Order: sequence, then structure tokens, then C-alpha cells
Amino acid sequence: MLVLLPPSEGKAASGRGAPLKPESLSLPGLAGAREAVLAELVELCAADEDKAREVLGLSEGLRGEVAKNLELRTAGARPAGEIYTGVLYDALDLASLDPAARRRAARSLLVFSGLWGAVSVTDRIPSYRCSMGVRLPGLGALGAYWRAPMASVMPEAAGDGLVLDLRSAAYATAWKPKGEVASRTATVRVLHAPTRKVVSHFNKATKGRIVRGLLTGGAAPEDPAGLVEALRDLGYVVEERAPGRAGTPWALDVLVDEVH
Repeated sequence: MLVLLPPSEGKAASGRGAPLKPESLSLPGLAGAREAVLAELVELCAADEDKAREVLGLSEGLRGEVAKNLELRTAGARPAGEIYTGVLYDALDLASLDPAARRRAARSLLVFSGLWGAVSVTDRIPSYRCSMGVRLPGLGALGAYWRAPMASVMPEAAGDGLVLDLRSAAYATAWKPKGEVASRTATVRVLHAPTRKVVSHFNKATKGRIVRGLLTGGAAPEDPAGLVEALRDLGYVVEERAPGRAGTPWALDVLVDEVH
């Protein structure tokens, strides 16, 4: 099983570890594309702070994020699972997983990123600010920029098992499963049961809990139908929609009343 996650906007501090080693990151086929984004981002932030804030969509109160990007090559690096924070990652709570579940997380979780393309939760990265919705002056919109590099590496990364796609819309633009891979991909939408609407907190927290439950329970569904069974075994109310045509993913709705 491969699980695709969005990053978080806010991130933990880089810390004092060794700096980034780009060659050590997962999906080495993305190395050239990563270097191009990294170089342009650092150059943008070094040249004009106000312009960088505008491009990155940062408020005056987040001016310090520009300075953070200036230090990407020298700042301490930490596992991506520690860098990403927020509702989904709080609910997932990787640090408290038992050793077996942590090994499963290392093998199966990929976090999509405007800067890195995608990284494993164990890849060591510095804290940064660069969402997939950013349009860099030289490279253009990052969602579009990443499509070709991701298309070259993701089919192999997906292997021959289930792909559980929990990404938000902006990050889903960087890679859309096609063909045979799409037929074993499931996207998940979390709905507030009384209103049947997507509510951000319910959506993010429940996705984090879903991943945690699959990891701690040792569930290994091989296809979307098996995922539906696994989620129901975990106590979730799931409505599934099988693909209407070949080459498209399954769509699952998880209905929740409240999130504790």
C-alpha cells in the first residue's frame, strides 16, 4: 500500500541536525527537478523580500518565512514526519507509533510538496515555505511543473498494490494516477454526516486517524475493495463509488459525526 499525503502549511523548526543531503531523498529520479525549484526559491528570497512574499502568498506576519527559505541548503534537517505539523499530522501522531507501525509508515507514506515533489516521512528535510499553488517566476506554476517529473517516477513507486490518495486538490495536480495504477487507487473524501459537507477539521483529522488506524492495525488491503473492508473494520462508515470507466480511481466517502 502506498499512501499519498498533503504537507502542512505550517512546519516545525528545522532544528540543529546535519543540513539537507539532496542525494539521500527518496525518489532519486526527482533530483534534477528538486534542484531547479530549490535554486529558484533561494534566489527569489535572496533578491527581493517583498517580491518573495508576494509570490509565496505570505502575509506581513509571515515575513520570517522568506528568511527561512534563504537557509534551505545550510539549515538543520529533520525527518519530514517531524517537520510537517497541523491537524492531519497531529491525528496521525507518527512519534507515538509502535516500532512495527513506524516501519510500515516509512515504507508506505509519501508527502507531496511544492519544493520536493514528494518525500518519505523518514527523508530528512529542512523547514521551508513553498506550497504547490506557488507560481515561481522562472518555472511557472509548481503543480504543472511537477507533472512530468512525477509521471516518470510515481508508477514505479506505486508498485502493484493499493494507492490510497489523501491529497488535497492543489497537490493532486502534480500527479494523477492513470491506466492500471488508477484502477487500484482510491481517493477519500471525509463528510460531516449530518450535513454531508466537507469540513476542513473533520477532513484532516479523520484522514490522519485513518492512516494511523491502518498502520497500527497492520492492515494491508491490496485493492480499493479491500480498503473499504479495512475501514469498516476500523469502525468507519464508508460509501464507495467504483470507477464509471476504466483508468479512473475509486472514490470513497467517509461519514463522521464528530472528531474528538
